[in-house]
Amino acid sequence: MSVQVKILALPNFDKELGLPVYQTAQAAGADVKASLGSGESMVIKPGERVLVPTGLSMEIPVGYEIQVRPRSGLSLKTGLLVVNSPGTIDADYRGEVKVILGNLGTKDEVIAHGDRIAQLVLAPVTQASFMQVDALGETERGSGGFGSTGKQ
Repeated sequence: MSVQVKILALPNFDKELGLPVYQTAQAAGADVKASLGSGESMVIKPGERVLVPTGLSMEIPVGYEIQVRPRSGLSLKTGLLVVNSPGTIDADYRGEVKVILGNLGTKDEVIAHGDRIAQLVLAPVTQASFMQVDALGETERGSGGFGSTGKQ
């Protein structure tokens, strides 16, 4: 199934980069690239978080979101992660898509113009109706959390 997402190239977008693209026919995420300016790069120091511009703005259909997720190869080969993963781009947001990258490694990491920095996953959204109650139903697990079910 294909859902159309309209994309606006902003003035800082390099048309040579192309729009987000799925690398394989059955990929869930489309890779998005850093749009820093031809020949430009940015250094991300250990412990630092930065906003990486893409030069793109989107019109996401109502009832959907786009999730911004790390690229597994980037996370494995560097200390870089999408730190609010998955980040959410709401259907009513029209600003520039920027990716929050954090360096959890021990050395400086460089993002160059045109580097694939994250993947975008279109996902349906269901909004909840929140209701306050006086008690919740009982379960075997109860309030146990944060590893309470064991390792195995």
